[in-house]
Amino acid sequence: MNIRRLISGETPPMDLLLLADPSKRLVEDYIHRGHCYVGEVDSAVIGVYVLLPTRPDTVELVNVAVAEERHGQGFGKQLVNHAVSQAKELGFATIEVGTGSTGVAQLALYQKCGFRMTEIDRDFFVRHYEEEIYENGMRLRDMVRLSQDL
Repeated sequence: MNIRRLISGETPPMDLLLLADPSKRLVEDYIHRGHCYVGEVDSAVIGVYVLLPTRPDTVELVNVAVAEERHGQGFGKQLVNHAVSQAKELGFATIEVGTGSTGVAQLALYQKCGFRMTEIDRDFFVRHYEEEIYENGMRLRDMVRLSQDL
C-alpha cells in the first residue's frame, strides 16, 4: 500500500471517513484543520487517516478507516504505524487516539501499534452525536483514549 498526504484541493474520501465517524459535520470540521493521508492499492484509495494537532507537541489520530472489503488484511495496522511515523516526522512528542469502548478490534489494533490506554471519556458519543451509534450489538456511549510518547 502506498500512503500519501492528500494534495491541497483534492477531495477527501468521505465514504471512508464516514465509516470511522458517522458525523459528516465533525468529519468536515477536523478534515480542514488536520492533515489527511490516504492509502492506495493499484491507484485506488482503500484507506485514510487524519492527524489533528490538539495541544503544543501533541497530535491526535482522529480517523482511521479501511474499505470494508479490505478489512483483516493488515492495512489498518499499516495506516496507524504510518501515522505514528508522520507524527514523529512533524515534530510532535505525543500522539493520542480515541475509540469507542465497544470496538474490541480497534482497541487491540491501537495497542498492537504501541498505544496505551490513558482514560475513559464517559458518554462522549452521547454528548457529541445526535443519533445513537451501535457497534458489536451494543450502544456506543464511552470513548477510550489511548496515547503514545514519540
